[in-house]
Amino acid sequence: MTKRALLCAAVAALAAFPTTTGVALAQNAPTAYQSAGFPTAGQVSAFYASSRLGPIWFQGNALKPAATDLIAVMQRAPLDGIAAGPQYAAQLQQAVQAAATGSPQAIAFADRSLSEAFVLYVQSMERPITGMTYGYEYLRPKVSSADKILAIAAGVPNLQQHVEQIANPNSIYAGIRNTAWSQMQASGVTTPDPRVVANLERVRGMPSKGRFVMVNSANQTLYMYNDNVPVGSMKIVVGDNGEHLKNRPDTRTPLITSTMHYVIHNPYWNASDVLLRLNIAPRYAAEGDSYLKARGFRVMSDWTHDAKELPASSVDWAGVRAGKVSVRIRQDPGPDNFMGELKFPFANPQDIYLHDTDPADRKLFSLAQRTRSNGCVRLENAHGLATWLLGHAPDPSIKQAEYPEQMARGVPVFVTYITAQPDNGKLTFLKDVYGWDPAGGARASGK
Repeated sequence: MTKRALLCAAVAALAAFPTTTGVALAQNAPTAYQSAGFPTAGQVSAFYASSRLGPIWFQGNALKPAATDLIAVMQRAPLDGIAAGPQYAAQLQQAVQAAATGSPQAIAFADRSLSEAFVLYVQSMERPITGMTYGYEYLRPKVSSADKILAIAAGVPNLQQHVEQIANPNSIYAGIRNTAWSQMQASGVTTPDPRVVANLERVRGMPSKGRFVMVNSANQTLYMYNDNVPVGSMKIVVGDNGEHLKNRPDTRTPLITSTMHYVIHNPYWNASDVLLRLNIAPRYAAEGDSYLKARGFRVMSDWTHDAKELPASSVDWAGVRAGKVSVRIRQDPGPDNFMGELKFPFANPQDIYLHDTDPADRKLFSLAQRTRSNGCVRLENAHGLATWLLGHAPDPSIKQAEYPEQMARGVPVFVTYITAQPDNGKLTFLKDVYGWDPAGGARASGK
């Protein structure tokens, strides 16, 4: 059942409560609502005041299993980014113990305290990811209101399962979090490794169902997922970490959430402003037209589809080198094209995309650390990815330049950075090639 359907069911259930039920609840409730002190107390109080809903976390006087699970979730919530989780868990445990007496006031207080904690947790899990670029605004997470969160919780057929799904947004997240929590419990460490918290945030937005592509710049590997299970992978080359492309702006491949809708056959390669300024313009000044012709570079009049070729001598190359003049340099499709035969675009302001690799650069895939691109992602097996996305192998008879082939359905793509790796019950960390993991990991994890 979708969240929208659950919300509608909950609202219908609220509307169906007879007046006598509302009176009985009002008579059993505390005369004044006392908050457990959660940051969400005001939102939750407003929900309870405006609805005639009975307890969410109790069945009669009995505590539902979902409430016990929620307390356990809050106990480990520092891993999810809620530092005060253990303190909140202790408050909930105290409230639940008081409710065991059967006092209507104590049950009402415990129920609302559990709701405050649940709203806090759900809203924390729904927040946008730090440093993430969203290719479309609709992909940016929206934090739900307390009314929506609690109405859905009240209407789900299995509240325990619902809490579990919220706490485990996908298998990658659950694997890292559960392994880290087991290690913390075994070692007695109470403060989570900040590297784990950062990694969990980066993977929190991935889905639990359907197909998606995950690009992990940390280990330079692309994964194809279907319903939470990896069904394929390949080596990739990602943006340079500053070790190889000297004196250039930051070319690390950024964090991106977007959607791929089509594959481009026989793509053009267009030189970036950085390459023009730092590489092409100086080489042209030294070697002239022969440098451009040897690489199949053409000077184009503009960025339109029907742009005309211009003589290289018409360009102010000194201005290009100084960054004051912009020009389009295009490489046509062919065996030496840097893009290879296929390109996989997706919306993002940095114009990052996945693409095939020309034969001369395939040696890069033999490197242990493949941080050698200008930001875009080179694929070891572009034809394999295209086959998985399109449902059939790319048609070699297609010769048209920049030919787009639509996918039957858009496929989410997540360009991320995961250094935390569960390995036989232990959590290990990859080399932090981009320097994006927070410091202090060894101290916090007790190593």
